[in-house]
Amino acid sequence: MRRFSRWLLLFALSAPGIAHAQELHDEVPLPWTFNVYFENDLFGETDQNYTNGVRMSWVSPDTDKLTSEPLYPDWLQDLNRQLRFFNRSDDLLEHNVVLSLGQLMYTPSSTERYDLVVNERPYAGYLYGGIAYHTRSDDQLDIVELNIGMVGPAALGHETQDFIHDLRGFEKYNGWDKQLRNELGLQLIYEHKERIFKGTVIGTLSHDFIAHGGASLGNVATYLNFGGEYRIGWQLPDDFGTSAVRTGGDNSTPGRHDFRRLSPNGLFHGLHAFFSMDGRLVARDIFLDGNTFRDSHSVDKESAVADFSLGFSFLTGRWKVSFAHVFRTREFKRQPHHHKYGSMSLSYSL
Repeated sequence: MRRFSRWLLLFALSAPGIAHAQELHDEVPLPWTFNVYFENDLFGETDQNYTNGVRMSWVSPDTDKLTSEPLYPDWLQDLNRQLRFFNRSDDLLEHNVVLSLGQLMYTPSSTERYDLVVNERPYAGYLYGGIAYHTRSDDQLDIVELNIGMVGPAALGHETQDFIHDLRGFEKYNGWDKQLRNELGLQLIYEHKERIFKGTVIGTLSHDFIAHGGASLGNVATYLNFGGEYRIGWQLPDDFGTSAVRTGGDNSTPGRHDFRRLSPNGLFHGLHAFFSMDGRLVARDIFLDGNTFRDSHSVDKESAVADFSLGFSFLTGRWKVSFAHVFRTREFKRQPHHHKYGSMSLSYSL
């Protein structure tokens, strides 16, 4: 927590000078990266459980370069260099600050019932903002992230779903009056990613494997997670895998050896397929356990949950576009079947 508070102080002091320092270093490729993520279970031909997720994030240039400016005192430069967490690499480290905004929605399977659906998960929305600090080398990435938001009617899940269903001509869900009550949500996340191998399969076809492990602490979600992603294709990007709405998912920022960074105006293309898995040992999930400090609807959750994703990514110029089908195991005891949804992401480095 002491290191995390240092990171938060660093961002508060350095954020106003980031744009100015960028101008002073135009000769050095220091990309900003903007990400948009969208997940919806209509891709899996359902409309229930985890039904929609949207997140936008903005990743800063390497803050190491920014601290070389005279406007940063010596103590602030030293603080930035100490924030390496568990990254064991002796390579030159880069540091990035990430700001994000997202919304999640959860519903039972019944669209018509106005009463409480006892055997199914609660209606719930979550609207949040996040701030993260990344420390990366060529083969390792550490993420520390703090999310603060609202669960309940203040998250505007009901209004958002009604708006989308009106646009698409879908039936509206009638039970939003039974959603979780308003509650301030806090979530502190740490995740470590590491490229285990990278090599050539044949000709220009290459592959790699990126493992990850981490933890979340807070009233929104408390869990341990682990997993990995295997990629195979042409012109694999120098990043840490395929982004997702989930916390700790901002991993598409180009590294030092990425074509999006080395030749930002070049017309290069890349294409690869990927398979990923994320398993979680869950101690708390507010969207299943219900409100923390008030009575609300809840269900008996499963303590072990996993997501399996299969998809592809296409790179062209400064863009990276990804799509995946996600299979999620049962999240609560009386859930009749697993869940499927689609995950899309769009990343642009400038």
